[in-house]
Amino acid sequence: MIRAAVLPAVGSPLEIVGIRLPEPGPGQVRIRLTAAGVCHSDLSLTNGTMRLPVPAVLGHEGAGTVVSVGEGVAHVAPGDAVVLNWAPSCGSCHPCSLGEVWLCVDALKGAENIHAVTEDGTELHPGLNVAAFAEETVVAASCVLPAPEGVPLADAALLGCAVLTGWGAVHHSARVRDGESVVVFGVGGVGLAALQAARVAGASPIIAVDVSPEKEALARAAGATEYVVASDTTPREIRKLTGGQGADVAVECVGRAVTIRTAWESTRRGGRTTVVGIGGKDQKVTFHALEIFHWGRTLTGCVYGNSDPVRDLPVLAEHIRAGRLDLSTLVTERITLDGIPGAFDNMLAGKGGRALVIF
Repeated sequence: MIRAAVLPAVGSPLEIVGIRLPEPGPGQVRIRLTAAGVCHSDLSLTNGTMRLPVPAVLGHEGAGTVVSVGEGVAHVAPGDAVVLNWAPSCGSCHPCSLGEVWLCVDALKGAENIHAVTEDGTELHPGLNVAAFAEETVVAASCVLPAPEGVPLADAALLGCAVLTGWGAVHHSARVRDGESVVVFGVGGVGLAALQAARVAGASPIIAVDVSPEKEALARAAGATEYVVASDTTPREIRKLTGGQGADVAVECVGRAVTIRTAWESTRRGGRTTVVGIGGKDQKVTFHALEIFHWGRTLTGCVYGNSDPVRDLPVLAEHIRAGRLDLSTLVTERITLDGIPGAFDNMLAGKGGRALVIF
């Protein structure tokens, strides 16, 4: 029996309960978690913005140590340090055949499986495939990547979502070039990673926007050269900070219609906006035809930072070892499993960066 954070139903509060895991079957790996990040995507499952089977063990950003492996697993062995990949690619669907593994149509198929049972026999699904809000988990071998050498394992948990997403939004989706101006909306875990990625890309200026004035120090530590508290005049303020033109690139990490529209308006003529935040179906963004023609801007969706974890983890690890990326600046709170509900409350209130569960 192990402890886990379970979502009983959409709209219900999380419960910390005991669960029973099966032994790993063919092609599966059992992992003892070292750390797991608390991400807005988990919150999106609780409120129904993202719809996956429930009841479920949540958590999708984690790292730990292999306990045992099932038949046919050869790339990791008991005792290995690993990072969880919540969106494994099948390698054979149409997006995968085009090299767009982040759009794999079967990436979340594993979330439909039965993962564990509670003490009373209730069957549980693995939220976003990997069920990282638990002391241990059993996942498909495709969800397991060797942890990069030279990166503390607790910090490596952040590579599984926040860092890959923020880095990819800047380098793969927006394709920020040296000397371009970048504005990042939303100073949470992903936004902080995007700010660091923009700094590595050589962007200037790097502007952070958030509703909370208290996040300025966090943003500047991550690489922001300017900080703007969100208001109705945000696009005007961005233009003042960019020579009257607007930013070359905006990265939206909130997922709200008003923020997406503001990000788009904050870019120059011909500017690029990448939307990372996950919004609900009720969040409608509107444009009129003339402004689309006149401004010539680009608005792009971004899934998982358009990243390929197999390709990108070694790149990120090299930047971390060289000191160009500092994962510790993303973490504003280290908590236990019992602290996850409180961390969800903080996310709803827009407080802090990334909460990291330490097991």
